[in-house]
This record gives sequence, C-alpha cells and structure tokens, in this order.
Amino acid sequence: MGKTTLAANLAWSAATVSSRRTLLWDLDPSGGAGFLLGIDRAGDKALRIFDDEEKAARAVVPTSYARLSLLPSDESLRELDQRLTRIGKRKRLLKLARALSAEHERIILDCPPVLGEVGAQILRAADVVVVPLPPSPLSLRALDTVTDTVRDGDGRTPVIVPVLSMLDARRSLHRATRDEHPDWPVIPFASVLEQCAVRRQPVGAFARHAPAAQAVNRVWVGVERALADSRNGVAAPARRPARS
Repeated sequence: MGKTTLAANLAWSAATVSSRRTLLWDLDPSGGAGFLLGIDRAGDKALRIFDDEEKAARAVVPTSYARLSLLPSDESLRELDQRLTRIGKRKRLLKLARALSAEHERIILDCPPVLGEVGAQILRAADVVVVPLPPSPLSLRALDTVTDTVRDGDGRTPVIVPVLSMLDARRSLHRATRDEHPDWPVIPFASVLEQCAVRRQPVGAFARHAPAAQAVNRVWVGVERALADSRNGVAAPARRPARS
C-alpha cells in the first residue's frame, strides 16, 4: 500500500470509523486520491486555491461517503513548488489548512512524491506524518530522510508514524524488519488492497472485515492517539530506525 492508497483509506477510516468530518486534500498532481474515491479530475484550477482561503473552500467537493470530502488535484499542481517559492510565503499551506479546519475536523494530505517546497510546507502544517514503508533497507533510509527534514525544520514538529506496508510474513526480510520494529503498525500484503484501484473505493467500503481493512483502521486509531498525545503535551516515543 503506497502513500496515496493509504491516505485515501485513512480518510475513509476517519470519516466512517471515527465519524469525523474529514477532508482528503490531494496535493499529488497525478490525482490518485480522488481517483480512489471515484472522483474524476476536471479542469486545471487546483493551483489557484493557493491564492486565498475562499478559493480553497469553494474547491472542496463531496464524495459518496458520509462526512468525507475531497480537495482535488490536477496537472496545474506541477507548478506548485515554483509558485510557493516565488511568492515566498513559507506557511501558506498551513494558513489554508487552518481555514479549512473550520469545516473539517480532520484534514489528511496526500503528499507529492518528492520532497520540495510543497513537502516542506506540509511538514510545517502537519500534526502527524504517516510514512508507509515497504519492509526493505531502502525504504527505511527514506524514513531517515523524512525524519532529518522534520528535525532540521523550524517551529512545530509533527509526530512521525512509520507504517510497515504490504508486509509478507513468508519473506524472511519482511519478518526481520517487523521484528526489528515491533512497535510500528503493520498493513499486510493482501490482494484486496489492490482492488481499491480497480473498484475505486477504500478497502473498508467493500471488504470492511478483511484483515487488511482492520489493519488500516488500527493505523488510524494510532494516528488519533498520536494527535491526542501531541495536543496534550505527551512526548512521543522515538521512532527513528537505527543507522547502520
């Protein structure tokens, strides 16, 4: 389960399991999050929402799921990095998110595939950063990159929640990675997750009792717990993997 599939499924869990008014904000120009919720892209106006809060609020569209809305993406967001750098407003995304939170209790961001100015602004805005990691040494190095970026930033520091994704217990490397990080939540390898893109639905919408769907719900419960702890001033446990 990659970042977009996890973001869409966590948004469904937030809206359905936690009954939160939830916004899934798609910041990936490919528009995969909207696709997984059955919404086709239209137009090229996603970049314009960064002009002001009213444009952002008007761009929100409902989904077929109760309490779940989408702020869709399109190809114009390929220019977002340059736009944010040019205008020099380092907390523009945070300002928009705070305005949107007036109508949404939870905002889940599907990030672009590479870190840049957009990624930096997301880290400044986020309370919790969920990092899906296939059980491999390279993916763990990617977690190091995210952790370093957060620690080198200024101001508020989000909680980082690593998630071992698509874990296949038949593989020795996967088992070893799980054993090395027993406190990390796990989403098992399952064909039902691949069906999300085929059906264009979150897994919980068509296979709620499947082990993979339950695993996603447990990840969301962990996110809610991390939110509560951060807002109550409870220190989060260290989650960074050991360097080799």
